[in-house]
Amino acid sequence: MLNFLLQGDYEKFILALIAIIIALSFHEFGHAWTAKKFGDNTAERMGRLTLNPLAHIDPFGLLMVATVGFGFAKPVPTNPRNFNSYYASAWISAAGPGMNLLLAFISINLLAAAHTFQIEYLLQRGPQIFLEFMALINMLLMLFNLLPIGPLDGHYILPYFLSKKHAYLYSMWNAKYGVMLLMGLVLLSFVGFPIFSYLFYFGAYLANLLVIF
Repeated sequence: MLNFLLQGDYEKFILALIAIIIALSFHEFGHAWTAKKFGDNTAERMGRLTLNPLAHIDPFGLLMVATVGFGFAKPVPTNPRNFNSYYASAWISAAGPGMNLLLAFISINLLAAAHTFQIEYLLQRGPQIFLEFMALINMLLMLFNLLPIGPLDGHYILPYFLSKKHAYLYSMWNAKYGVMLLMGLVLLSFVGFPIFSYLFYFGAYLANLLVIF
């Protein structure tokens, strides 16, 4: 995103920033909504059961996204003691990426419909760029959060696909090394190893598979 500013393309910078704010807000809302469905109203009591970006956006995390391309939103608080299902943690964790998948599906198909039915407004530069950003950013956010390392959503989901023994060993390993591994991947991307570029291209490939028009 910083490249847009350096190149003087302020329109793309603003549209990308808006898309990121929407993607993060829907992601966190998905966690909060699903937590309530599984018996935990902690997020609702703390004002997180909303699509209002002010409830979810961390200013420093957003600044990091805008400058270095990697950041975060405020984590949704939950209390596992309130869960009414053994699988609650997995579903709550999957709900965030699931919301991003939904947004990507809607965005890419609006763009496809615009071309198919020649919807002139959506084919203008601003709306078209915004829908492209929405599709790609949401796919990237979904894939990134499904990585089973550090505090990412994937680390809550993976244990349900492992035996009890291996789930325990994985949880212990992730608690010790997960954050370091995640930071290592981020640092590698900064020094030129295209880890997140691979995710981006894979996300773009998957987004195209979502087109129904």
